[in-house]
Amino acid sequence: MLDWLTFDNIENITEQYKLLGPIMGVLLTFFEAFMPFLPLVVIVVANASAYGLFWGFILSWLGTVLGSYAVFLLLRRFGHHKRANFLTQRVQVQKLIKWVDMRGIAPLFALLCFPFTPIVIVNIVAGLSNIKKQYYFLTLFIAKPVMIFSMSYLGSDLRSILSSPVKLIFAVVVLIIVWFAGKAFENHLNKRVERDLRKIEQRKRDSL
Repeated sequence: MLDWLTFDNIENITEQYKLLGPIMGVLLTFFEAFMPFLPLVVIVVANASAYGLFWGFILSWLGTVLGSYAVFLLLRRFGHHKRANFLTQRVQVQKLIKWVDMRGIAPLFALLCFPFTPIVIVNIVAGLSNIKKQYYFLTLFIAKPVMIFSMSYLGSDLRSILSSPVKLIFAVVVLIIVWFAGKAFENHLNKRVERDLRKIEQRKRDSL
């Protein structure tokens, strides 16, 4: 496996991917919002490697924003249908919806900035909350570049990173730190949601 992972093979794959055209770079990131099992990091890195930092970033940014917003609009329109219950009636999702309605869009903005956040959950919560459509689009438009640019930069300098053990180790360490930071923020957010909702329930009981 490692013998196959050579610069020539990587460049051949990049050239073949480039032949698919920039529309494919947009479509892959667009459909990733609907199919979270697709590796967004790999797609964004491939776009940057094939089209360069600027255009690779633009293609990935455009695709992921449009895809996330499309999921948001579909959930806003059909999220309360019975067939969507398997997505929308999860306890954690319902708690986050209530909390977002209380706290506003700032927590979602922070989550969208992390590359390993389960974006599908964020889109579901936003779609079922009372956030206005234009506010969520603006949030996606502003928050997504933070995540996409960091991954695009990695892809645009892929050859240099793979040829330098120091750069490769640094890139891996940064990805690990970002992953742990994202998980720590999610855990912090979940605890805060639980705490705030308990306070609301306690106030309701006290008022009876």
